[in-house]
Amino acid sequence: MAWYAKLVGIPLRVQRFHTAACHHKGRTGAEHQWLTRHLKDPFVKAAKVESYRCRSAFKLLEMNDKHHILRPGLRVLDCGAAPGAWSQVAVQRVNATGADPSSPVGFVLGVDLLHVFPLEGATFLCPADVTDPRTCQRILELLPGRRADVILSDMAPNATGIRGLDHDRLISLCLSLVDLATDTLQPGGTLLCKIWAGSRSHLLQRRLTQEFQNTKVVKPEASRKESSEVYLLATQYRGREGCPKH
Repeated sequence: MAWYAKLVGIPLRVQRFHTAACHHKGRTGAEHQWLTRHLKDPFVKAAKVESYRCRSAFKLLEMNDKHHILRPGLRVLDCGAAPGAWSQVAVQRVNATGADPSSPVGFVLGVDLLHVFPLEGATFLCPADVTDPRTCQRILELLPGRRADVILSDMAPNATGIRGLDHDRLISLCLSLVDLATDTLQPGGTLLCKIWAGSRSHLLQRRLTQEFQNTKVVKPEASRKESSEVYLLATQYRGREGCPKH
């Protein structure tokens, strides 16, 4: 993984350190701790060097290297796309810009409640709520053939600080993605979604097991060790006709 080798020894520009330090005053202890950790994070540094919109790009890069989620010609639906780092990776890996004339050209559609700045090779539907049936209809209209081969989700609800509640809300959000897959995911397709591990994780895993042939839990190195964040990777979608009734 060539991108990983660049994580070591990448200096931050002195100007960036100075700017950040000037804003330390007036922050709470927790905010100061988060900012200090953020500035020292090698994936944050690498994202700047590689021109990715945020460090989360390296989570998808690592998972894709290990599990071969993306390849040229695939149609990708990126849910919770803002600020667009996963879409950047997807555009590269599915050849959405046609940069490689010898490979099939893919398609990337990003959806988010927040505004996403334009990205060559990607189409963004925002502001839009993926749980809204009207958004689902618009997604179908934009996807070539009205189907996606891969659904990606790094989205999460706004945190309340109550761990159990935040976990429940994220699981519900991911379950809505499985419902979305019924209308949008090509049989044989893949779904990758972020969850925070907790008491209701088994509900989502059970649902994925029913609708996909293979499921696994993935924890990329770019996901901080202290975080309860993990990813569920479900492959070989059975399709509407192959799914058992709920």
